[in-house]
This record gives sequence, structure tokens and C-alpha cells, in this order.
Amino acid sequence: MSYNLLKGKKGIIFGALDEKSIAWKTALRCREEGAQLVLSNAPVALRMGEINKLAELVQAPVIGADVVNMDDLKKLFEESTKHFDGRIDFILHSIGMSLNVRKGKHYTQIDYGFNQKTLDISAISLHRVLRTAWDMDAINEWGSVVALTYIAAQRVFPDYNEMADAKSLLESVARSFGYHYGVKKKVRVNTVSQSPTRTTAGSGVKGFDGFISYAEKMSPLGNATAEDCAGYCVTLFSDLTKYVTMQNLFHDGGFSFTGVTQAVIEQMEK
Repeated sequence: MSYNLLKGKKGIIFGALDEKSIAWKTALRCREEGAQLVLSNAPVALRMGEINKLAELVQAPVIGADVVNMDDLKKLFEESTKHFDGRIDFILHSIGMSLNVRKGKHYTQIDYGFNQKTLDISAISLHRVLRTAWDMDAINEWGSVVALTYIAAQRVFPDYNEMADAKSLLESVARSFGYHYGVKKKVRVNTVSQSPTRTTAGSGVKGFDGFISYAEKMSPLGNATAEDCAGYCVTLFSDLTKYVTMQNLFHDGGFSFTGVTQAVIEQMEK
């Protein structure tokens, strides 16, 4: 069902790889709610993914950009504002990559060169995106930026590895830049801490199947789906949340504030 929450709004969606990705689902919901879109991803992701299929569904151009390359980001915003004939209203940052996880390196034995790349791509990229938009005055007043994160930024999940550090930094960037952008342009910046979700990236984490089952038992409402996360992001892009900024918002069925559930107790007593 559409509520026209984003009618007349224009936004950039980063990170839609395939139909499993939250960014993909969010693009579909944004379009359903009346938004015009530009889709962006790294050149390698554009080759590996199916973004052109999504582009047809949401009637959006695809503009490739390496998020650690400031020239690429400047070009993205230039082309996007030209396409929209004006500033944008919202951005979804759905970007994360860990070379140490890919290479199977234990957290205590990470390669620091890989780690630097992980932090740059997964966290500092948000700062780069915000700075580029700031410098170019590319976001309308009362615009909204949302970045996807995970509760491993606050709690230890051993196999989440260095991505936990990256998510902590991502959330800090959202708070710090959110302050400055709020003062300057009333632009709000938030992170959404989503339930473990069966995306292509998420499924690459060691022990993911076992953990998603555990999280389901630990969440009073159950794990939030990618589709429901997309709907939540829509509300944060809309004018209904104009005074919500610098927040880390848990969208996890109650997992984040649950100590233990009866289902987990029964499982442990078997």
C-alpha cells in the first residue's frame, strides 16, 4: 500500500546489489511512495550485481561511483542534481565491505592494510558522501540521510570481526556530521540498526545461519525483514520524522533491549 510519503522527493540509493539487498527493497518502496531516484554503486558491484534490472523497475538512472574517491562522488552529485534539475532530499548509505572477513582472518590477527580499506569503505565513506553534499550544497533543507548499521557496534559478536569497529565508526560519523548538517541546513542524519538479514553480504559472515536463528528466538517480534527495513527507511526520509537526527535507531524486533526470552531458555535447557 502506498501513502505517497515521498511524493515529489528525490533521492540517491547507494548499495543495491541484488534482490536480497536492503537497498534494493528500499528503492522499490521509495518509488512506490512517489520518489524519484538515482541508483549508485561501486564499479565492481555494478558488474557483479543486477542493478540495471532495478533501474528499470524504479525508472532511475545508474551512476557508478567509488565511495572512497572524492572525484567520483562529486561527479555523482553533479549528475544527480542535473538529472533532478535541483537538489536532492534523501540518501541511503547501504555500503559495507571487509577484506579480513573475506580472507578468513581472525579478529586478533587482522591485516591492518585490509582494515584501513574496510574502515574507509564501510564508514569513512559516509563522511565522504556527506562532505561532498555539504560542499556542493546538494541536499535540500530538512533532507534526510540514513546509513545501515548493526548492533555489533555496541555488543560483541565474535565472527562479525572488524565490521563491528567499522559500524561503530559509521554511527559516530552520523552523530558528528549530523550535528553540523542540522545546524547548517536542517538536514538530519541517522543510522538504522537492522536485524540480521539474509542479504548476499550478510550471508558471508561465519556462522550466520545459526546466529539468525538465535536472533529470531531472542526478538519478541522476530527478526525484521528487509522489506520492513525498507518501510522504516521511507518514514525516515519522509516529513513525518523531521526532528529525528543523530540517532542510532534499532529496527530489530526488540532484540536490542531483550536480556533473554523463554524460547532461548527452553533451547538451553534441552
